[in-house]
Amino acid sequence: MNRRALLAALPAAALLPAAAGAQAWPDAPIRAIVPFAPGSATDTVSRVLADGMRPTLGQPVVVENRAGANGLIGAEAVARAAPDGNTVLIGTNSTNAAANALFRRVPFDMENGFIPVSTIATVPLLVAVKADSPYRTLAELIAAAKARPEAITFASASSSQRVATESLAAMAGIKMLHVPYRSSPLAVQDVLSGRVDLFIADQAVILPQAQAGALRILAVTSGQRSAAVPEVPTVREAGGLPDYEVIAWFALFVPAGTAADRVARLNRAVVASLELPETRQRLGTFGMAIRPSTPEEAVAFVRAETVKWTNAIRQAGIEPE
Repeated sequence: MNRRALLAALPAAALLPAAAGAQAWPDAPIRAIVPFAPGSATDTVSRVLADGMRPTLGQPVVVENRAGANGLIGAEAVARAAPDGNTVLIGTNSTNAAANALFRRVPFDMENGFIPVSTIATVPLLVAVKADSPYRTLAELIAAAKARPEAITFASASSSQRVATESLAAMAGIKMLHVPYRSSPLAVQDVLSGRVDLFIADQAVILPQAQAGALRILAVTSGQRSAAVPEVPTVREAGGLPDYEVIAWFALFVPAGTAADRVARLNRAVVASLELPETRQRLGTFGMAIRPSTPEEAVAFVRAETVKWTNAIRQAGIEPE
């Protein structure tokens, strides 16, 4: 009887390790690739989000910056990573909506190489110049650019920054000279030193320097004024451009082929992080609107944004590089 009881119990016992193993994921830290430099808006969002994801996952989310090529280097690293949920991308409209329209050779499949897990936040950009710039308003800058085509220079360190500026120029009927940078902090340094005139970038990048009195904010790129800088007019108001609007966004992606249960657990971790009061407070400081979603909603959002950014790039007359 004892032997029969033991044999009968073996199948159930044999299942226990597999079940326990399945429930134990993740059993190591999650690596979150940020495709932009430390100090960028994407880096800021990633570190705030990562702190709040740990309680749900039971493991830390370790942020790793892989900057370069307008975010393509970091995005490619995730696209080529094992689809096990252990490596995620903090993607943006630059890497996951605009890349195909901006670059002739994108080293990954932007549309099919990733699974969107959740959207994270949206944020308008700020139009900024050096505090002692001769351009005190956006209207003054546009007038100067009309008088001297390509005499005014603008910086960009991401696709969204470039598209925001080129779209403004196209709608205003002006031409400015583009100066590309590897990272937003480097671009800010050159604006502060006077090497470049204009920088349209995320609030996380511009606000600290503006609050310190080093930069002057001329306008915000959203259709409505930002709660973070309610005194600053929109580009529509300041530049007389009623159709202008640019909103940047952030979302979490995993490599295509990642198991649905791991996508679901990562989604729960993102949503839980974004529900935390401290997360909302920290991101709200930079004018970001919290936007958690289901994976299905994230898929629909990214598809729609890809069409939107592609159209904006073509209307701005930006040729693929």
